[in-house]
Amino acid sequence: MDSSEPQNNAPRAARARRRQAAEAPIKLQVRNLDAWFGKQQVLRNVSMDIPAQQVTAIIGPSGCGKSTFIRCINRMHELIPAARMQGVLQLDGEEIYNDRVDPVMLRRRVGMVFQKANPFPSMNIRDNVLSGLRLTQRLVRKDAADVVERALRQAALWDEVKDKLGQPGTSLSGGQQQRLCIARALAVEPDVVLMDEPCSALDPIATARIEDLLHELRKHYTIVIVTHNLQQATRVSDRTAFFLSGELVEYNPTGTLFTSPSDRRTEDYITGKFG
Repeated sequence: MDSSEPQNNAPRAARARRRQAAEAPIKLQVRNLDAWFGKQQVLRNVSMDIPAQQVTAIIGPSGCGKSTFIRCINRMHELIPAARMQGVLQLDGEEIYNDRVDPVMLRRRVGMVFQKANPFPSMNIRDNVLSGLRLTQRLVRKDAADVVERALRQAALWDEVKDKLGQPGTSLSGGQQQRLCIARALAVEPDVVLMDEPCSALDPIATARIEDLLHELRKHYTIVIVTHNLQQATRVSDRTAFFLSGELVEYNPTGTLFTSPSDRRTEDYITGKFG
């Protein structure tokens, strides 16, 4: 085979991926989102469309509203005393802050993985995976073993824990615990997975495992990841949003945002002039 063939195919594959990204249906629609903690406004007039089955990265300096933004998406922001929001957030065209929407069931469709791995300490690995299904009363006993294996395989953890499912989730390494939390989120078969700095407490090897996992999960899920690691955003995401002081400054395909930013503030941030 001609050694030049892979090089000839690479631009074609890249063009196909960009075309696919441009044609992806919208999974989440956000319009004129404002959010407060008491009297402090932390998000200002944020509007963006998040495409299905892609990874969207949220970047920006500490305190810019990144975590608040994704917590608004699955209605965790409203759990904080004195917190409030206004605006429109739609999942598949349905307003998620409608009074008819049960927040618990919404969080089944929109899962969350936090910065610090948080397996339930009183539960073994198996029960950690099944906890979301039990909470929403959707666990069918005869299907439990299949659900556990499927979720752990999706989280690239099955081969490492299949012989110790009865052990505490907290007995695993930090990286394994984070993948267990991802498996717990996937077990309920969500539409969207939100990840808030999921690799910030992990070593480089564990981080690489999570990033490899994201490339597989995007085939089945819409993923929104908050990350302070700009290199990580370039590696894992299809689109990137840059937040600053509660405002959405720029939202573009990742390659465009990092190589040809349209706003000087974006350029200053990604080149390290502030952060």
